[in-house]
Amino acid sequence: MLSQSLARVKPSPTIAVTTKAAELKAAGRDVIGLGAGEPDFDTPQNIKDAAIAAINDGKTKYTAVDGIIELKQAICDKFKRDNGLDYTPSQVSVGTGGKQILYNALMATMNPGEEVVIPAPYWVSYPDMVLLAGGEPVIAEASLQTNFKLTADQLEAAITPKTKWFIFNSPSNPTGAGYTRAELKELTDVLMRHPHVWVMTDDMYEHLAYDDFEFCTPAEVEPALYDRTLTINGVSKAYAMTGWRIGYAAGPEKLIAAMRKVQSQSTSNPCSVSQWAAVEALNGTQDFLPTNNEIFVRRRNLVVSMLNEIEGMACPTPEGAFYVYPSIAGLIGKTSAAGTKIINDEVFATALLEETGVAVVFGAAFGLSPNFRVSYATSDEALKEACTRIQTFCAGLT
Repeated sequence: MLSQSLARVKPSPTIAVTTKAAELKAAGRDVIGLGAGEPDFDTPQNIKDAAIAAINDGKTKYTAVDGIIELKQAICDKFKRDNGLDYTPSQVSVGTGGKQILYNALMATMNPGEEVVIPAPYWVSYPDMVLLAGGEPVIAEASLQTNFKLTADQLEAAITPKTKWFIFNSPSNPTGAGYTRAELKELTDVLMRHPHVWVMTDDMYEHLAYDDFEFCTPAEVEPALYDRTLTINGVSKAYAMTGWRIGYAAGPEKLIAAMRKVQSQSTSNPCSVSQWAAVEALNGTQDFLPTNNEIFVRRRNLVVSMLNEIEGMACPTPEGAFYVYPSIAGLIGKTSAAGTKIINDEVFATALLEETGVAVVFGAAFGLSPNFRVSYATSDEALKEACTRIQTFCAGLT
């Protein structure tokens, strides 16, 4: 009864971990969830007020399929202000979260047998969306030695005549790794040698950049890529608006029109009230961003420090987002206090949850093992307790 296309994909592992943690908590277990990729901050008040005003003003009807003109103009202004990129509203698409934007673009462009180069570690949904669209994901593995960032040689080796897209994400989910301008320029130089390859850049964590790291995006670094780049962003992470479900992208008009066609036959417009809230998010004060980032830096440093105290674990300090991606290469083959042999990172994460109540996502879900992902978008107290439990669990391995 089910389609062959659906048989090619698997459910989201991050959602599965979050669901399992919620079930254990509901059953009375003391669970600390470090799996969800969403800030614990409340949506800023000015954004909530804009949504309430939209409701009171009756702005609750259908809108244009891929966004109201006011939001599209705000997006154009944002790209100009933050990235030096010039777009018109006809080059902008608004969807129900960044995930829908990615999905629409792949569904609108992929043909059977065409390839998409995806650096690993990757966000869990990239390969499965490519498969669902009929394409073939080509995984290019980065490593701990390069701080989980793809090199130019690795990108060059992954590109074939069948390559249609290169998916790029910085700062990264799941590692938090951010590419410097020089590192990104090396990748765009490769792409300039392959004019048949388009760039799908996921900039969702743009404003979550720490220390002296400066965010940049491919079409900004190499303007010659402008006509074959889809620049994707959204309000979910930096603006603490995950449940509002607004993502957006800008790119060539022909591509945007094709994505609009897909959306017109699937969801139609994103929530009208959420769109007006997003207008305020992009146009309104940005003063809370540095404050939130200070909190994230403190939490990052706490987690990195405590995890690096564990013998057999190595945890790089990420440049952005709110994740760390420690390696457990030195723990593979050991046995937990409850008798579980740690043969891979999935077994490690399962044993950690069952024996300590700490929920993390195993590295194989992101295409690179043996690692696990911690989201530090929760309270300092919860993070300290969780890391203490991880330390105790690892100390008990023999």
